Amino acid sequence: MEQEYGIPTVGGAAANIINYALNHDFKYMNGSPIRYISFPFPVAGQPQSVHHKYVFEANDVVSGKPMMKAFIDALTVPLTEKEKYKGPAPAADVAAEPVEPPTLGPDTEENLQRLFKDKDWTDYLPIILPTEERVAEMLKGTSHKRDEVIKTLDWPGGKREVTVERVAVCAVMSGAKPEYLPVILALANHVPFGNSTSSMANMILVNGPIRDEIGMNYKTNVMGPHNEANAVIGRTYTIMSKTIGGLHSGKTTWSTLGSTMQYNNVCIAENEEAMPKGWQPFHVQMGFKPNQSVLSVGTGWSYISSVIMAVEEHPVHMIMGDYMKSLIMGSATVIMDPTVADLLKKSYGFNTKDELSKWFAENVEKEQYPSGEKTKPFQPQSVKIIVTGGGIQTTWFVTDFMLGASMMGGSTLIDDWR
Repeated sequence: MEQEYGIPTVGGAAANIINYALNHDFKYMNGSPIRYISFPFPVAGQPQSVHHKYVFEANDVVSGKPMMKAFIDALTVPLTEKEKYKGPAPAADVAAEPVEPPTLGPDTEENLQRLFKDKDWTDYLPIILPTEERVAEMLKGTSHKRDEVIKTLDWPGGKREVTVERVAVCAVMSGAKPEYLPVILALANHVPFGNSTSSMANMILVNGPIRDEIGMNYKTNVMGPHNEANAVIGRTYTIMSKTIGGLHSGKTTWSTLGSTMQYNNVCIAENEEAMPKGWQPFHVQMGFKPNQSVLSVGTGWSYISSVIMAVEEHPVHMIMGDYMKSLIMGSATVIMDPTVADLLKKSYGFNTKDELSKWFAENVEKEQYPSGEKTKPFQPQSVKIIVTGGGIQTTWFVTDFMLGASMMGGSTLIDDWR
């Protein structure tokens, strides 16, 4: 606004991220000398009296002045010569993000495990140390060259290249096998994972033949810690997001509670073979062919487990719809056991996933507070249906993971990374 329209502008940031705004963001992203004031945290959910106190009684964290004086000074005090600069930041004023050396010298197992933890390169569980020999062995899992750049990250700062070799390093650290690498390289297209000040979590879904090729679980205990491929691939997403993605607590992430799901990021495969006739696997719904292997990523906040079994006497889709009323992001992913899918088709006539998604969009209503106005928060395309599990019990989960949405993850063809 200042540079294009000549309107004096002050950046406002919560106290918990002001250090990021003044340092990491400035150095590695915009290079623009923005004037900031900082208000206390939390803001959401606080009564007006607390906000009033913030503005008229609290001190600005940046200047130490009372909030309103800091705000007025930031708008009225003449700009410095540096602040008058217009256009792209001079290269000399924008720091290059520190780059770790590509290799480390030899040391003891204990010391290296501690070093990786101290650098915040792990999820604080023991890792497999990525020796040159182990990384070379991992790279046998793909035909791509080790220096190929998958993508370049500019958030949360810097210009970090996600190379095949860096991904292979993370795969070794997580305990992956070389045959997992194409899946992990596809997953690297979605680094870093979603994160927010609330309890954001992530979901990884695999479809197609590779599920069986690498032994992923899509049956009994599909979401539990009972399968190596599911666990390791999901863990790699976390390690890639921390090491390559630059996500570090208190520096570039500020979640109050966080989520335990970020340890393995709900990494599952769909039980395509157990779906009712007419129900298509998720990747086919997204436009891929049945014989293609595809990875899809979603990000969300809410995850609600059913507390009762689905039975024919009580329409389960209506109960699911009631659960969905608590979701606030306009998207939903319903994860159900194959027995639930069979019940929905045989007893209630949902011949396709799309028919069920359409029913949710047309029938789930939320009452707005305080007006009492009723709205329909979902569009058919924003409700995804996933079938997985062992067919043991008629249970399901309702989530708001934006699965397959390009802005929150999307889908990637694993076959391209073999």
